[in-house]
Amino acid sequence: MRIFHASEENHIQVFHPRIPTRGDLDPTKGLVWAINDQCLPNFLTPRNCPRVCYHVGPNTSEIDKQTYISSKSCSHVVVIENRWFETMRNTKLYLYEFDTKQFTLQDENAGYYVSETSQIPIAKLEVVDLFEELFKHNVELRLVNNLWDIFDEIQKTTLNWSMCRMGFAQPRFEG
Repeated sequence: MRIFHASEENHIQVFHPRIPTRGDLDPTKGLVWAINDQCLPNFLTPRNCPRVCYHVGPNTSEIDKQTYISSKSCSHVVVIENRWFETMRNTKLYLYEFDTKQFTLQDENAGYYVSETSQIPIAKLEVVDLFEELFKHNVELRLVNNLWDIFDEIQKTTLNWSMCRMGFAQPRFEG
């Protein structure tokens, strides 16, 4: 297994623990965050791009696979708003890889790993074309007008899911 931190910043030498903003985590304990290679596609987007991501897990039902994944060759889906297409096309990312020894699993479903100590990356990879990189990871990419329908639906499935930056999503449609 490999773990990474995806960033638009090119020159990070050391990752220092930061206090989490999530209410379910200890606000006195700073963390360095990383993502496993299976869930890395969830972060192959511009930082503030809202997205709903899901993939097949060990308990995913056949009906959920058939309903929510269009391609038989893909087991992972990333859904973004179509207004982010141009930004995504023009964004370059850097994947900082870490040694896994000082990290512990924080959330298996989302692929999050954390460390309470400063971390120096062991490698840095440049991603120039985010679309191409998603396709290399065998990800089905969907562009939609509004994320809230899939946001609501996917949480009721047996798929492993993760929602990111939903505070930047278009408002829910009224009607």
